[in-house]
Amino acid sequence: MADFKQNRSRSDGHVKIDRFYKNENTNRSIPDIAAGTPLMEDIQGSSQENQGERGTEKYHHESDSEKNKNKWGVAWYKDNDYTGPQDDDINPNESLVQEVSSTAVLTPLDDDLVGEEVERDNWSGRLDFLMYLLGYSVGLGNVWRFPYLAYSNGGGAFVFPFILMLFLLGIPLMFLELAFGQYAALGPAAIFDRFCPLFTGLGYGMIAISGMVALYYTVIIGWCILYLFISFTSVLPWEDCHQDWATPYCYSYGAADACSAVNGSIYFNQTCYNASMANEIGLNPMKLNHTERHAPAQDYFEVEILGLSPGIEVIGNVRWKVILCLAAAWTLTFLALGKGVKSTGKVVYFTALFPYLVLCILFFRGVTLPGAMDGVLYYITPRFEKLTDAKVWSDAAAQIFFALSPAWGGLITLSSYNKFHNNCLKDSLIVSFGNICTSLFAGFVIFCIIGYLAKELDMPIDKVVDEGAGLAFVVYPDVVTRLPISPLWSILFFIMMITLGMGSEFALLETCLTAIQDTYPSLRKKKVWVVLVTCIIGFCGGIIVTTQGGMFVLQLMDNYVSSWSVFIMAAGESALIGWVYGADRFLQDVQMMIGPMSRKTQIFFTIFWKFLSPLTLVSVLLFNLIQYKPLAYGNYTYPGWANGLGWVLSLVPMIIITVLAIKKIYYTPSGNMSLFQKIKFLLKPSPAWGPAHKVPHFKMEDDDDEDDGVVSNPNFTITNIREISA
Repeated sequence: MADFKQNRSRSDGHVKIDRFYKNENTNRSIPDIAAGTPLMEDIQGSSQENQGERGTEKYHHESDSEKNKNKWGVAWYKDNDYTGPQDDDINPNESLVQEVSSTAVLTPLDDDLVGEEVERDNWSGRLDFLMYLLGYSVGLGNVWRFPYLAYSNGGGAFVFPFILMLFLLGIPLMFLELAFGQYAALGPAAIFDRFCPLFTGLGYGMIAISGMVALYYTVIIGWCILYLFISFTSVLPWEDCHQDWATPYCYSYGAADACSAVNGSIYFNQTCYNASMANEIGLNPMKLNHTERHAPAQDYFEVEILGLSPGIEVIGNVRWKVILCLAAAWTLTFLALGKGVKSTGKVVYFTALFPYLVLCILFFRGVTLPGAMDGVLYYITPRFEKLTDAKVWSDAAAQIFFALSPAWGGLITLSSYNKFHNNCLKDSLIVSFGNICTSLFAGFVIFCIIGYLAKELDMPIDKVVDEGAGLAFVVYPDVVTRLPISPLWSILFFIMMITLGMGSEFALLETCLTAIQDTYPSLRKKKVWVVLVTCIIGFCGGIIVTTQGGMFVLQLMDNYVSSWSVFIMAAGESALIGWVYGADRFLQDVQMMIGPMSRKTQIFFTIFWKFLSPLTLVSVLLFNLIQYKPLAYGNYTYPGWANGLGWVLSLVPMIIITVLAIKKIYYTPSGNMSLFQKIKFLLKPSPAWGPAHKVPHFKMEDDDDEDDGVVSNPNFTITNIREISA
């Protein structure tokens, strides 16, 4: 008879069983039998060619048939029609094998599933994931925010802190989240509930931020769609001032040039005055230089498109053109996401790559414009004295952080659809450096155009540069009116803006959709309806931004929603993995997926996850809080209640994290545990935490307080083990 005993479950969810048992007929171990493998001694002496294999591949029989050469574990039994031991030679220990194998948690990504399959989408190829990730990280901010930051923070000198922050924050946090989501194949809503139940709210906080950003981000895409439709004309409407929407400050440079060509006439207040009339009303060059001027594109955007109200106190009416284009943007989103990530993965080939085509076209056209080199020199000339300003380093950290978007939930979501053995380290490096190169290249394109515009307007370059909506919907549209075939350039530019925006919008919404389906798996079969309802809710939530006061609402949300709370969540996530779960332990999980990592690479990520990245985030957060100023838009300063509302929006993720943590503590059975013991217990991974893998990997370790030689696996549940004595 065999001698077998059951060890009790450990608090971290692992179940331990003896590695070997005594039996007169066999010396094979239970996990060896479960995986259909040779003796443990043979495994340790396996050939060199198997050392690079991961998971359970290395336990595979070399003598297997060609049919089964890629099968192992449960798949080996299925393909060989294994039915278990016969009645006449049944061994109680071998009967345990069937129970252990049948309860292994296997990934739906492979073919050796046990039990009910979980219908979860996967990327059809690695390139689909890379394109989606590139489209998510390369967004509107690369075009309308980075050039302004580069100019205002030392030009070429800004590149140094920008790249440094890539290594301090960008690469470590991006790799952390990609590996995290890929390992468990879960979105942020479900993954934190298993990984660290006390901080379940961390995942929902990320989803809240993505959801709120998606509401106003889609309105920006709607503006681009509206401009695209308007551009299909022979003459762009914002080339000249029109009485329907022009303010008294509207200044048409084309009309001014035509006026000044006629006997020294002067163009003022949209009227051409000859020399005598100008003298009568006291017009002179000094007065003209101190007169406020608006480009026609600015008045067109603020009056014709937005119908801008005096402030956030006056919300006003809905702009029907904008709301129709908002509906079009959500319709495009629904069509792209309705069939799941496999279909969306094909759409992002266009949304991710087309902007590069347009940027190249604009670059080669821009460098041929008069004054373009002045703009480029202004962009690349380093002003090293700026590096002594803490704001430069804070802006560099913020730009890297928001460009790669850790702690928004999108990286975890997208990587959760990867194959288990996908090399997420390589993906994070490709996208990180691709994002930086895109930002730098976009800076060259934009400063070529700004240099030309400064020469045309006879203004200093620093007076032309703007950021955000002012750059996208005022400076650019004004520039294209000065180019030959201006409608064509306008069409290309706004198609680029739409594709940049849609690439990020898809990932923001996919984060919310994945959260819904991970929380309620039964809804995965109704993907189309889930997407439809989510898009309708998103459309309704964005209506307020389409009103006359919508621009003020958008600026409020943009400045508060994705601000300091994101830094706190990213620092908390890094601390949880680096300190609570353990950086070394997490790196072991990562190597199960991507294979062995060099010792230097492991030390690099350990130092950053545990020390440098959290400290950098906290420093940036503190600096931003110290430098906080009430929000302003142009010459308008937001009232106190509006800034208070902004702080409430920024606190939403923190409120979610706190409420769910209290709920977890309250509903955890107390037994004899104190509050401190409950918190300590909830900081540990739940028994459900583990890899999205086929057959469990065997973690061999010797414990001083247990029998030597144990096999530990969090994905085994042994429900009926009998103690058999000799």
